Amino acid sequence: MIKKLIRWILLAIVALIAVIDGYLIFFKNLKQPTTASPVNSASATTNKNDSEGAVGSGSTASSSSTQDTKSASSMADGTYTGASTQTEWGPVQVQITVSSGKITNVDVLSYPDTHQKSIQINKNALPTYKEEALTAQSSNIDQISGATETYKGFTGSLQDSITQSEAAS
Repeated sequence: MIKKLIRWILLAIVALIAVIDGYLIFFKNLKQPTTASPVNSASATTNKNDSEGAVGSGSTASSSSTQDTKSASSMADGTYTGASTQTEWGPVQVQITVSSGKITNVDVLSYPDTHQKSIQINKNALPTYKEEALTAQSSNIDQISGATETYKGFTGSLQDSITQSEAAS
């Protein structure tokens, strides 16, 4: 009788742990703001799959893990390369061009392209992220479902390049 009671108690504990774990994995992350963790890069990389054909400037960038967004009018004119931001599937790096204190162009210098699924996701998501960044004039853009890692990398590198342009003004 005692053995059966112990088995039921252990079974209940395991079930409770499974429910809590499921909640933490699937629901808790939805409530937290996403932050990217940029990684410094010794040089910018060129990605031949990028339709823009952009070439990196070879500069390194300081990392910033916050998603601060400031007014675009405080940005100095020039071209700024964001830090290469590491994601689960590979690094993402962007370069912005600022003219008259506004972001006029966003080039994606590198993005994950080693898996066919990543290539397809990025082919669809990156043009939208670029357009939204130009419209928002900040890294505060909407995330596309299914392209979370690209979003983290894109906004992390974008924010770093914006921070550089603000520091130069």
